[in-house]
Amino acid sequence: MQNKTDNLLYLQAPRCQRFSGCHPFDTLSAFLLNSHRVAKESTKGLVEIFTGDGKGKTSAALGIALRALGHGLRVHIVYFMKGEFPYGEQKTLSQLSNVTFARFGFETFVDPSNVKPEEKEEARKALEAAREAMLSLEYDIVVLDEVNVAAAWNLIDIDEVIKLMGDKPEKVELILTGRYAHSRLIELADLVTEMVKVKHPFDKGILSRQGIDY
Repeated sequence: MQNKTDNLLYLQAPRCQRFSGCHPFDTLSAFLLNSHRVAKESTKGLVEIFTGDGKGKTSAALGIALRALGHGLRVHIVYFMKGEFPYGEQKTLSQLSNVTFARFGFETFVDPSNVKPEEKEEARKALEAAREAMLSLEYDIVVLDEVNVAAAWNLIDIDEVIKLMGDKPEKVELILTGRYAHSRLIELADLVTEMVKVKHPFDKGILSRQGIDY
């Protein structure tokens, strides 16, 4: 009978190994268990990007933040272009320890064909706040929510985002979310996940739902 560790390793094994007809632990168990131990002890922070047209980019970053808090890590989230809109997760985050967040931008949506100076200024302040949080070493994880969009729409200079990534302290995990991630950011990141839209309720006229989408 497999124990909990075996079950976890089984789920982590690649699909082709899990369903090839042979037991994956005959060849992989020791390797995966050792990898798990190394990862657990590692203190090096990586750069992660969640991008694409599909839903779930911010949700993925928030899921990592929640997991990190469960292990006593410290998290800071910088919201680009989201202003004072009442996102449900912010109410929850404000009640938790070891996590802080800062909001920048306005409640109205940014028009990429007509970006206003004040919107650029808010994005600049957001990037500066992210840099300060990252370099302070007070946080293990720093999330830049929607920074990819801010860069794609020229609210901030892509070179400034790249510089921030290059200045990242070794032990800090950096997470960038939003559509339109620049190819230069993707090249520098350690992990890149593209959310692909297969179906979306909006296509059927279903608008964002409180508690589900925000």
